[in-house]
Amino acid sequence: ACPYTDSPRTATSAEVTALQNFLTAANLTATQHPSGIFYNITSPGTGAEATVCSRVTVRYAGRLTDGTPFDSNSTGITFTLGQLIVGWQKGIPLIRPGGQITLYIPPSLGYGANRTGNIPANSYLIFDIDLVAVQ
Repeated sequence: ACPYTDSPRTATSAEVTALQNFLTAANLTATQHPSGIFYNITSPGTGAEATVCSRVTVRYAGRLTDGTPFDSNSTGITFTLGQLIVGWQKGIPLIRPGGQITLYIPPSLGYGANRTGNIPANSYLIFDIDLVAVQ
């Protein structure tokens, strides 16, 4: 059985406003998800929908809102979606294999108040994600 369930966590209104202000200032258009992430689907893909119990293979690049890169994988890496930050759990199911999406993730749906590697605490995150496969 799958140990993961959909997270009920949502971003605070202050975080959503800050993200909206960033997107406006950067002249970016993105759709707001009920969880508080924003996203832009470049290509929807086709096939299976990911759930928190799915194993997803992705290529991605993550950066901070100032453009500083913090992580990427260009060859493809596989995770169980439920092990990942809530922003990915909400964003990945919006596309299908072969799809591409950019996620704009507020701190509470990312790494929150914890510094993670070279990601400062309370960071807003941007991920460009190619969904390679869903199992």
